[in-house]
Amino acid sequence: MGRQMRVPGAVLAAVLLLATAGCSGAGSGSGADPGADPKPGGATPTASSAPADGKPPSGDVLPGMVGVSVARTQLAALKVAPPGTMSGYSRDKFTHWAEQGDKCDTREVILQRDGANVTRDSQCKAVSGTWKSLYDEVVVTEASKMDIDHMVPLAEGWRSGAAGWDAAKRKAFANDLTRPQLLAVTASSNRSKGDQSPDQWQPPSKAAWCQYGRAWTTVKSTYGLTVTEPEKKMLSTMLDTCAA
Repeated sequence: MGRQMRVPGAVLAAVLLLATAGCSGAGSGSGADPGADPKPGGATPTASSAPADGKPPSGDVLPGMVGVSVARTQLAALKVAPPGTMSGYSRDKFTHWAEQGDKCDTREVILQRDGANVTRDSQCKAVSGTWKSLYDEVVVTEASKMDIDHMVPLAEGWRSGAAGWDAAKRKAFANDLTRPQLLAVTASSNRSKGDQSPDQWQPPSKAAWCQYGRAWTTVKSTYGLTVTEPEKKMLSTMLDTCAA
């Protein structure tokens, strides 16, 4: 009979531990998150995007917001130019509202995101809920009394650069769910605003100015749109209302 070799217990435990670690690490090199859930109209959110329910981080009503210091840097970099011509403009050149899946279009996605206790029918239409309008602080319980506002209006986009875009970029601009371009507000405040720039119209609630100035600046920066000198001056005034 051959000699039996005694293996120290500590060595045997180490070998077993290494074998276990090797098994548990198998297949983890892809880096993919199996729980990732792409949102309608956009890519899978990153850590800096809105939470899984599509709602913005606490403190801001809109998604994709930046801090005031970043907004000031964006504002300083915007090209100043006189407004362009409205020749050839039509809202129909900015396809909206786009389908976002599950019978929902962009409007219904924003109503769900911006409201509380929102319920929908089988066609994805909001039938109940509560919304607080950023511009005038009015609380509404009927979806029909809410408009979806383009932070930078389509006509304003046209005269500050969108006239030269292709149809795909205009559609993206009109249905942007990841940047602070769309929000649910009262129909009266939206129609009061129309297609006016910040030097011509400001939210009646001055408490909204900080978010409004940051959102407008971010959208114009993202899409490479120009600003007028009076517009830039008012945006700076709005940013001045942000808490340090």
